[in-house]
Amino acid sequence: MLDSTVVLPPVSMNPILRLLLLLSIAGRLQSAAPVILSPLPGEVLQGVVSVRGTSRMDEFASAEIAFAYASDTTGTWFRVLTLDQPVEQGLLAVWDTNGVTDGDYTLRLRVWLRDGSFKDFLVEGLRVRNYTPVETPTMAPGISTATAVPPALATATLLPTPTDLAPNPAAVQPGDLARSAALGGILVIAALGLLSAYLWFRWKRL
Repeated sequence: MLDSTVVLPPVSMNPILRLLLLLSIAGRLQSAAPVILSPLPGEVLQGVVSVRGTSRMDEFASAEIAFAYASDTTGTWFRVLTLDQPVEQGLLAVWDTNGVTDGDYTLRLRVWLRDGSFKDFLVEGLRVRNYTPVETPTMAPGISTATAVPPALATATLLPTPTDLAPNPAAVQPGDLARSAALGGILVIAALGLLSAYLWFRWKRL
């Protein structure tokens, strides 16, 4: 008896893989293949959970929603509901997780065809947490978060009041510049006068 199985691994912690997962689901909707739209891999489930998706296929005979423990290696499945009519993007079953122990589970949609074959669609990593705390998700590498400081924790830092500095005795004042310029001009004129007198006396002696 031939079968075809599609498995959705838990990728909720990686946004890129999650986007690829949603694109894969969209492709299966276009190809009229069985698919579970909700819940998605890695989700936390509590209480009564609506299982939504599509079971409609050519040669549809019946469909079944079942779950298994993620760590189970015996192939034991627990039936939630059997469907005699195909469903297209609608409610497949209602799963009451209050009746199971907290843990990680795999959800399966199996569609039986008239020729006796079947096609499976599996959603892995579903976390039932009715009685135990929900784990804090681990951020994927390369993703950082900013932590906001609550207003009640914010503190104001008092800065010292600036003190006026004492006058700098070496500071140059505008009046000093004017006096320096005048003195420099007098010295230049005097130097030119002395140079002219020296040259005149030398010329007289020739």
